Amino acid sequence: MARTNPAQFIQQVRGEVAKITWPTRREVVLTTVMVFIMATLTAIFFSLVDLSIRTGLNGIFGMF
Repeated sequence: MARTNPAQFIQQVRGEVAKITWPTRREVVLTTVMVFIMATLTAIFFSLVDLSIRTGLNGIFGMF
């Protein structure tokens, strides 16, 4: 296993960090809004599924 000295390591890390493409502020805001919208839609969907299952089971158990 090849060992590098700390100076070389820091130089390599800086080189790799320079290759990173950071998102713009607009992209971050847009992505955040999309995540909140999808989380809300998912919560509504599962609430409706839960409500329909509960109603169906109450109907079935109400017969007996």
